[in-house]
Amino acid sequence: MSRTDLPLIMGIETSCDETGVGLVRGCELLGEDVASSVAEHARFGGVVPEVASRAHLEAMVPTVRRALDAAEVKASDVDAIAVTAGPGLAGALLVGVSAAKAYAMALGVPLYGVNHLVGHVAVDQLEHGPLPKPAVALLVSGGHTSLLLVNDLATDVRSLGDTVDDAAGEAYDKVARLLDLPYPGGPPIDRAAREGDPKAIRFPRGKWGDGTFDFSFSGLKTAVARWVENAGRSGEAIPVADIAAGFQESVVDVLTRKAVDACREHGVEHLVISGGVAANSRLRALAEERCAAAGITLRVPRPKLCTDNGAMIAALGAEVVAAGLPPSRLDLATDTSLPVSVPLAP
Repeated sequence: MSRTDLPLIMGIETSCDETGVGLVRGCELLGEDVASSVAEHARFGGVVPEVASRAHLEAMVPTVRRALDAAEVKASDVDAIAVTAGPGLAGALLVGVSAAKAYAMALGVPLYGVNHLVGHVAVDQLEHGPLPKPAVALLVSGGHTSLLLVNDLATDVRSLGDTVDDAAGEAYDKVARLLDLPYPGGPPIDRAAREGDPKAIRFPRGKWGDGTFDFSFSGLKTAVARWVENAGRSGEAIPVADIAAGFQESVVDVLTRKAVDACREHGVEHLVISGGVAANSRLRALAEERCAAAGITLRVPRPKLCTDNGAMIAALGAEVVAAGLPPSRLDLATDTSLPVSVPLAP
């Protein structure tokens, strides 16, 4: 089948605070657009679900139009609609799924409710081509930190480990608040850490050698809070750059060590890192170093594709369509805790 014969998939993503729409054929991204409401949440120091839902309502139709224009296609050219059915914020998911149902019915095309987490892995194919089977995926974002064994994106994704408390991105946001850095915390901590010494302050490594592929970042966040509190009590200046560097080193040390260990244990030669925190410069650098030493091929999408976007949902939609899986029902329900083992919702 030639590239032009492949179905055109429109993906819609509204799991949190980005309204994303992407158009994909096979492994080729034709166009996308993202409307973010992050500025509206910044003054609260985190995402406010009701604010996010209302922002999705306002942004949906304009975002679809801009994505179609970017791809230089018409809505009538679309062959299938893929939408995030979960996990995510209840109200935000509902906006996206409702819009997807409306577009599917209006265009007379099938609807596929897909898994947000698996979409973060599928998007790598738009950057580096088909994903080798099997692969290990390290998914690191504001709401999720997981290690996955990916035998097939459309039918066989298994959880190897997950965070038992805070996700890595959530810890970044909370530590940024302690250091009076802007929200979201990932980029400002990454920038500050470049000016600091990661060895100046050694923070704890949660679940470092417990023999599992699970993660924990709540204790690390508390350790940073106690360090800042004690320094303030004694009248010391807060060394923001060194704290940021030490905190970040603790996070990426554990992430990369467990990811490489998972590849070794399962005999996998390819590691994908995805999710918003995958844009972090130190995570990328340390992952490259450790993967090279272990003979593992590392795949990381460009930063724009790491954060929530419609392209990743369209990419997963293309996979489930190619696998010949039946479409979701038009009474498709959202699932705020959709397990990663379910790439396609019924």
